Amino acid sequence: MSKPPIERFSTGDITLGIIGLGYVGLPLCVDAANAGEGGVKVLGLDLKQSVVDSVNAGRSHIQDVPSEEVARLRAEGLLEATSDMSRVAECDAISICVPTPLSKTRDPDVSFILSATESVAAGLQRGQLVVLESTTYPGTTRELMLPALERSGLEVGKDFFLCFSPERVDPGNLTWQTKNTPKVIGGVTPMCSQVGAALYRRFIDTVVPLSSVEAAEMTKILENTFRAVNIGLVNETAIIADRLGVDVWEVIEAAATKPFGFMKFLPGPGLGGHCIPVDPHYLSWKMRMLNYKTRFIELASEINAEMPLFVVGKVRQALNRGRKSVNGSRVLLLGVAYKRDIDDVRESPALDILKLLEADGAEVAYHDPFIPVLKEDDRELKSVELTDKALKEADAVVIVTDHTVIDYQRVLRLSKVLVDARHVVPRTAGDAVPTGVDRWIVKA
Repeated sequence: MSKPPIERFSTGDITLGIIGLGYVGLPLCVDAANAGEGGVKVLGLDLKQSVVDSVNAGRSHIQDVPSEEVARLRAEGLLEATSDMSRVAECDAISICVPTPLSKTRDPDVSFILSATESVAAGLQRGQLVVLESTTYPGTTRELMLPALERSGLEVGKDFFLCFSPERVDPGNLTWQTKNTPKVIGGVTPMCSQVGAALYRRFIDTVVPLSSVEAAEMTKILENTFRAVNIGLVNETAIIADRLGVDVWEVIEAAATKPFGFMKFLPGPGLGGHCIPVDPHYLSWKMRMLNYKTRFIELASEINAEMPLFVVGKVRQALNRGRKSVNGSRVLLLGVAYKRDIDDVRESPALDILKLLEADGAEVAYHDPFIPVLKEDDRELKSVELTDKALKEADAVVIVTDHTVIDYQRVLRLSKVLVDARHVVPRTAGDAVPTGVDRWIVKA
């Protein structure tokens, strides 16, 4: 007699299929495969043959996953990759980690979820567990995935199990990674939740079961909406402080001394990454279908989207002080990744800053040790070497991403004009900035 579902997924020998081997899927593959001695094997599925070939050759294409780990797991027979989606039928459990971008009209594009679901539905087996990890709007799992899977004639919660468990990947975070970040999971039925939790407890330190898939879907949206709204608040505070001639960073540091009732957020050049600028709009879209306007989300998005304009305005001011116009000036951007020490440019505010400066007639170059080549708008830009000559010849240098490998003391010393959108130079230089000095324009 076969084991009961919870026991099978808790202790039995299983194969976990992970669809999508990107920033979410590959780290999940590695953590799950590292539980291999306990009976877990991982089959990674991706339509990009280059990604499949890389993993099978023992190489990682994701910065946070060492190639040595992938090579070891391949050698031990615990990890395999394939582009053949029909092989999901071989898996006991399937985790879907595919992209969920927004369309140009800010509507959710769930085509990747639907495609993955159809692949699973085509080979759905009795006893399989299916988990969606891709961030999406509340209702996606039950309203879109469940009907496709039930066409098999199998009954959810009895013959197969369906859950939602949002990814919580923070690229570049050396402290909180997939294994030690608590894992939220909700099922279509209580048994689905129990089975899903049993699987993830094998390789995740803390699992947090919820009462429904909708609660799990909403949890992820709340997490990133919370950040987007608070970043929007502090970005607007930065604009207000600038108008008042007040040092916003001094104000934030002072407020952060309060031991209760305040959480520190920092202003910057705008939002980047796939999560914070994108995820709240899933909820906005869903609520528009229910004739409700998500006012906080829309306002925060508007403010955050204006920050690249604010930074470009600071460049204009800095150049004007030296009686130069943006038109014809050589501007060097330091960093185009959306945050420090990662190789990801998705939704990076640097892309908007670059376009705005070029629209004003500036000759724009960039340096980013993590992004050697930037492909944008059907063209290709290459990172320039950060030489003394490059710094001295630039009419303005703009710190957009505060990578820790850059010597900001040197940047400060050699730049003619320096605009710091990350508040890294005063902190690094260790020099107190006099009251009334614009800390965005560090040097002009």
